[in-house]
Amino acid sequence: MLVLFETPAGFALFKVLDEGKLNKVEDLSKEFLAPDSARKVVSLKAFSKFENTAEALEAATKLLESAPSKGLRKFLRAHCDGETLGVADSKLGNAIKEKLKIDCVHNNAVMELLRGVRTQLTELISGLGAQDLAPMSLGLSHSLSRYKLKFSADKVDTMIVQAIGLLDDLDKELNTYAMRVREWYGWHFPELTKIIQDNIMYAKAVKLMGDRANAAKLDFSEVLPEEVETELKEAAVISMGTEISDLDLMNIKDLCDQVLNLSEYRAQLYDYLKSRMNTVAPNLTALVGELVGARLIAHGGSLINLAKQPGSTVQILGAEKALFRALKTKHSTPKYGLIYHASLVGQAAPKHKGKISRSLAAKAALAIRCDALGDDQDNSMGLENRAKLEARLRALEGKELGRSAGSAKGKPKIEVYDKDRKKGAGLITPAKTYNPAADSVLSQITNTAALNEQDTVPKKKKVEAEPPQMEKAAETLVMFGVQISECSIPFKILGQNVLFRQKLHAAYFIADTQGVRFLTAAGNSTLKIDDK
Repeated sequence: MLVLFETPAGFALFKVLDEGKLNKVEDLSKEFLAPDSARKVVSLKAFSKFENTAEALEAATKLLESAPSKGLRKFLRAHCDGETLGVADSKLGNAIKEKLKIDCVHNNAVMELLRGVRTQLTELISGLGAQDLAPMSLGLSHSLSRYKLKFSADKVDTMIVQAIGLLDDLDKELNTYAMRVREWYGWHFPELTKIIQDNIMYAKAVKLMGDRANAAKLDFSEVLPEEVETELKEAAVISMGTEISDLDLMNIKDLCDQVLNLSEYRAQLYDYLKSRMNTVAPNLTALVGELVGARLIAHGGSLINLAKQPGSTVQILGAEKALFRALKTKHSTPKYGLIYHASLVGQAAPKHKGKISRSLAAKAALAIRCDALGDDQDNSMGLENRAKLEARLRALEGKELGRSAGSAKGKPKIEVYDKDRKKGAGLITPAKTYNPAADSVLSQITNTAALNEQDTVPKKKKVEAEPPQMEKAAETLVMFGVQISECSIPFKILGQNVLFRQKLHAAYFIADTQGVRFLTAAGNSTLKIDDK
């Protein structure tokens, strides 16, 4: 039985001298405590040295993918004829068995044997010292990391940075050209600007129609909806635009061709950008979309630079000017930057946009690191985090609905203290009904002094004789800051007879055979009613 061992210097094949010791896995580590005892278990059969760093990097990259490199296949064909091979990776063993027809073994005994070989590696391989092995390991690890991050063909984000920049430039140019077409052709047919709002449809209609006099003869069914076509033909008959020459129409049509060509190229560029974003940053694309993700990468410089930023920086990326202005003036800092244009933030209510943008930035930072540094090329993490953010958004909206209903959890809340609650029973007595007999009547309520001293000594009432037609009581009433002297009817206030409901200084009175009753009051004025 042979054992394959990978080192930074090359591949080594060890011959197992005593296979019976593999049956006792627990005691196998004791055999490698000393170099002499280790040589009794395994011995070096062959060693394939790497010629340069590039070959070592290629072999290490293939091993990470669980595939044998070209040099390893050649090495095994030469030395493993009819032998069983022990390997540290079961997937690598399956690949070797499939391509080279060599039986491979992967179990606990082989792993323990390889662990022991690693401890005595410099003693088992002559000419390979520890001082040489450490720099080789360090150099190979650096080369491998640099290759995975920088030289991977799937991680090239430079094209995304250039594509999103060109896409923004195309949008500006397309908008400028379309406005120029509307302004230029508007001298001839000004009503068409309000009839057709879409710039691309406007350019197609102008290119097809030319002079407005041709509108009645043409069929616009391939360009415009039926109702818009009807409105266009009616407006062309009564248009108040000026006449233009054929040379002017030719130049306008050329400009329309430019608008349509730019529109087609923009659509192609967007499809290219979408495919590149799904390849380079699938998780970020699933969270924030292609355009927002591409703008974040372009603003950060590269995907690697963006992966170094925390979630708080990703949240306000693109709002640096507002951030520094807020710090300088000691105002509130911005809550979002480029991430504001993500669909999740747009779905949130205005009062929830800050919370959702903060959560989205935290998840986006994790997705960026997974895309930049991870080996997986799927968007499962992004889709999972997006589902969590959508659930959080629904929870925030549901919480607000619950609070408006009465409490934070959406359930009716019973006050802690209620004098009508029965102790122990957990029931509440029925609500008391309104008692109209308890209404306040001026002739039955004492004045302010009497209210203050009613618990100690009641005040004696002073009765004076009055003329038969005017009986006056000496009782007064103070309610809501309005002082009233009680009188018998009939009487006058400011020359007005108060035998009916009268509003005076925001206080309502009603007079009947029972006396003068006080209904409502507002204000702090003091008014006095007497027999004058």
